[in-house]
Amino acid sequence: MKTVKLTKMQGCGNDFVIIDFEEFQKTQMSMSDFALKVCNRNFGVGADGMIIPNLKPENTDIGWYFYNSDGSTAQMCGNGMRCFAKYVFDKKLVNKKQFTVETLAGIIKPEILDNGFVRVDMGIPVFEYSKIPFCGEKKLQAADKEFEIFPVSMGNPHCVIFTDENPMELALKYGPEIEKHPYFPEKTNTEFVKVISKNEIEMRVYERGCGITLACGTGACASQAACILNNLTENNVKVNLLGGSVFVEWQGSQDNLSEHIFLTGPANYSFVADYIL
Repeated sequence: MKTVKLTKMQGCGNDFVIIDFEEFQKTQMSMSDFALKVCNRNFGVGADGMIIPNLKPENTDIGWYFYNSDGSTAQMCGNGMRCFAKYVFDKKLVNKKQFTVETLAGIIKPEILDNGFVRVDMGIPVFEYSKIPFCGEKKLQAADKEFEIFPVSMGNPHCVIFTDENPMELALKYGPEIEKHPYFPEKTNTEFVKVISKNEIEMRVYERGCGITLACGTGACASQAACILNNLTENNVKVNLLGGSVFVEWQGSQDNLSEHIFLTGPANYSFVADYIL
């Protein structure tokens, strides 16, 4: 009987299987196929994504391979990055609390805080349509409803929608269609955002390649950036997600789009297991 060792972690309920590269090699599968198998909630471990540390990056302290539960790759994942950062620090794969990670979205810089939370420099939000990529208009029709949208990239595409309605109901009903809307040639994550105050928002998300998830770190950042550019929130905001809360800070504005955005939140272990192939 062949087994591989893996670790299950979660950040605000957004859950991930993390497996070391040498353990993954025992599967003799492609990363995409193994992600599809191990993330299945009925026949596998169950997770929103799979992460494999890359110990030989070109220009950073460490790198990662990240796959969604449907076997597709993703450029970035904020909750996944917090879990990954805690994992590689605890396993001494890196020897400092602040380090650099090579991702498909570029170099990301997480920091392990003394209170157990992880703070991640998520880079600079992107609003240029060709780089999101987005090729449409600010009005989007999905089923029986027209939405005013705000496209943002956090290394992966996001469609932010502000609403006074129930954001969860909207995510369930319209998220699947918006994910595959032709305005977004690489598909999109969709965030439905209700502003509670200048320092607090509620967000529900339909993630590209995953569907409804309990949390989305890049989505929280995209939502906060969109809020600021629409004069809805201050620079620091608490983002209430289905699985908990994270904190996002962005000092950017309409006149200064080049500021880095920071995501802070929990990263917790669920279990360590021997997975039977």
